[in-house]
Amino acid sequence: MNVQSTLDQLHELKLYGMAKAYEAALSLPVHEQITSDALIGRLAQAERQYRIEQKTTMYLKLSKLRYNAILEQVYCNAARNLTNDQLMALADCRFIDKAENIMITGATGCGKSYLACALGRQACSMGYKVLYFGMNRFLEKVAQTKLDGTFIKLLNQIERTHLLVLDDFGLHPLDPITRLALLQILEDRNDKKSVIITSQLPVVKWYEFIGEPTLADAIMDRLAGNAHRIDLKGESLRKNKNRQGS
Repeated sequence: MNVQSTLDQLHELKLYGMAKAYEAALSLPVHEQITSDALIGRLAQAERQYRIEQKTTMYLKLSKLRYNAILEQVYCNAARNLTNDQLMALADCRFIDKAENIMITGATGCGKSYLACALGRQACSMGYKVLYFGMNRFLEKVAQTKLDGTFIKLLNQIERTHLLVLDDFGLHPLDPITRLALLQILEDRNDKKSVIITSQLPVVKWYEFIGEPTLADAIMDRLAGNAHRIDLKGESLRKNKNRQGS
């Protein structure tokens, strides 16, 4: 069997990582050729890595994260009230395995959304399904699915997601339908799946924002009962960026 025939069969079987590694191995000078056992190991490793990368790419696309953020670019210092130890404690995504939530608060421009997206991207790279909603978009989605009869489908989609990110909580009022929808989603995820939620409002004001006392208690019990809290401080990163660019 010739080389091209082998490559064609690898592509036919969709073993693209293996095919690429095989081509690379063939391009080596004769004196650098590896043994058949070593070649098989290298091809298997290449295929595994390729599939991991493809899975991550797919999860990132489906997540609809707002920012292409990475943890390495998150600023950690005393002025921000965020330490490297805090960030690293979340970087392994064990909080998802333990169905813990993360509540990120702080003034506008302090990097809440970026941090949430960086954690979301990290989760995708480690094989977790992530789904991001800005709260305005979330409210629209709930209203739309209630009207067209696909709300249960939305609930099922969110329930299958390991990590749900709700960004800018507190900017848009919650109507009775949305409060109940939020409670239902959190009830489905309670002690099973994780939520990251960001807000300009301090957590103590979330009860008042939610409005209806009974629902507020139920929602906050499911959100805050097993949550990591990050209260970002300092000047707006957007202002600092603009100053650097001027």
